[in-house]
Amino acid sequence: MLRGGLGSRSCRRGGGGLWRSPCPAAAAGGASSRSLGALRAASASPSNGGGARSGGAPPAGASNVKPLDGVKILDLTRVLAGPFATMNLGDLGAEVIKVERPGAGDDTRAWGPPFAGTESVYFLSVNRNKKSIAINMKDSKGAKLIRELAAVSDVFVENYVPGKLTEMGLGYEDIKKIAPHIVYCSITGYGQTGPMVQRGGYDSIAAAVSGLMHITGHEDGEPVRPGVAMTDLATGLYTSGAIMAGLLQRYKTGKGLHIDCNLLSSQVACLTHIAANYLNCKIEAKRWGTAHGSIVPYQAFKTKDGYIVVGAGNDQQFVTVCKILNLPEVSKDSRYKTNTLRVQNRKELIDILSNRFSEKATIEWLQLFEGSGVPYGPINNMQQVFSDPQPPGESAKEYSTVLSHGGIT
Repeated sequence: MLRGGLGSRSCRRGGGGLWRSPCPAAAAGGASSRSLGALRAASASPSNGGGARSGGAPPAGASNVKPLDGVKILDLTRVLAGPFATMNLGDLGAEVIKVERPGAGDDTRAWGPPFAGTESVYFLSVNRNKKSIAINMKDSKGAKLIRELAAVSDVFVENYVPGKLTEMGLGYEDIKKIAPHIVYCSITGYGQTGPMVQRGGYDSIAAAVSGLMHITGHEDGEPVRPGVAMTDLATGLYTSGAIMAGLLQRYKTGKGLHIDCNLLSSQVACLTHIAANYLNCKIEAKRWGTAHGSIVPYQAFKTKDGYIVVGAGNDQQFVTVCKILNLPEVSKDSRYKTNTLRVQNRKELIDILSNRFSEKATIEWLQLFEGSGVPYGPINNMQQVFSDPQPPGESAKEYSTVLSHGGIT
């Protein structure tokens, strides 16, 4: 949900680095006066005109410009969905100022083992490219500092239970009065209205309520939590996209707005065809393990020494699979001519394919499928993922290096 804010924009520019990343500054009632003073000084220069706040834009022609260079984000989020969203925005060049509790910091700083020194690896995995400051927002001086920071920021992100920040004078309506330009994003478990609005939102709970756990697990087994917090991560991705859309809207209108993201809605949106099957055809979902309810074959098969996942998304790919497995008679069988028929005769077909896959080692099947045009791959452990000749991307390199950081004082 996007709600437009009224009023003119504040024309200020984001400044340079203020704190070591990602260590919160020492704080009593609020932030240190030296840190806040540096922020005020760095943020006081007027920006160029136009519909959007220009921020600290690099010189024209700079070769290292990132999409969100000059955008300042005040990040009041904790745990995963919010920090994942703001980390992604930081990767794109935004200046992210993370606000944490004095003394303890983000809950995930204590989530371990494993630890890198004294810091939780979990915390480090979703808080790169950020600066951090400790502020006691329950103290009136701390709340005042948050308002001052918001006034010189482009984006305000929080993940408190609805109404909690309003009690501190930090809700959207409060911040809009002093920062009408602000793109204010709230991340909650269940949104801003409804009977569940006051419940705390955690990934596993939202995954259960949204139906994700109902469809995850072995076909005849119990519901299973996905190996990573997919509901939190999906919400974080929706959030980062919504914030960028909000910045574009502000560029066009000159007005701030309120973005409402929540775990339940994000995960239900990700049910895609599973939800569509029920809403259009009243087909109740079930668990399929590694298989797919509408495509056969599309699943993991046990090999002599591991697993391989193979997917035949069309009839020609199925013929190719049968050729690689040396099962030409199967591709000619009338029961398996089309995907619809293969779905209807799933058990018999999967038994035939499973028996053949069990005859060779995974590496042998990988070599046979290479260049076939059929989607395939092994089930890798983490060591195999990060030693694969196909690089997983720049983000993986970030994970492999623990940058210098300090602790909480």
